[in-house]
Amino acid sequence: MSQSEIEHLIQLLSKLPGLGPRSARRATLYLISRRESLLTPLSTAMRAAAENVKVCGQCGNLDVTDPCDICRDTKRDQSLLCIVEDVSDLWALERSNAFRGLYHVLGGTLSALDGIGPDELNIEPLIRRVGEGGIAEVILALNATVDGQTTSHYLSDRLSDFGVQITRLAHGVPVGGELDYLDDGTLSAALKSRRSIS
Repeated sequence: MSQSEIEHLIQLLSKLPGLGPRSARRATLYLISRRESLLTPLSTAMRAAAENVKVCGQCGNLDVTDPCDICRDTKRDQSLLCIVEDVSDLWALERSNAFRGLYHVLGGTLSALDGIGPDELNIEPLIRRVGEGGIAEVILALNATVDGQTTSHYLSDRLSDFGVQITRLAHGVPVGGELDYLDDGTLSAALKSRRSIS
């Protein structure tokens, strides 16, 4: 590898969450020193992911099939729809094994400060999905932040005319907390203790 290739790798790694320039340098040196056992398999796996991973057209999850495995699973409760901000939140709930319904990924939350309105999120497909019928309960599993609360209220208003029960996560999720950082027990308790907000 030439110096420019090494610098390019450092620059790319430093763009990952939690990695600054120093951490990216250490990671680069670690990868290069383990070329056969780590760098080559990692590059192969990343190429395969880039070529094969798709966004599910129904829920917004990431998978190699569309619709994803969760949406195609006929053993899941098709009448329960859990709304999450991001795919990482969906994966966190799946790790808890506490929810066996379907999901819908919004792709973020409403944020006036960041200029994110309803059109920037996956809200209209959600409205259509609930409007098609078959959903008895919508669970708003959004982060307990100001933007998460704002988005929950907005969605509750938009979905109120469909005659579905609208619930949100309750006990166990701290104010200001993010789902991806919670342990499985906390997520499980939060799902079991959900309550109606309308």
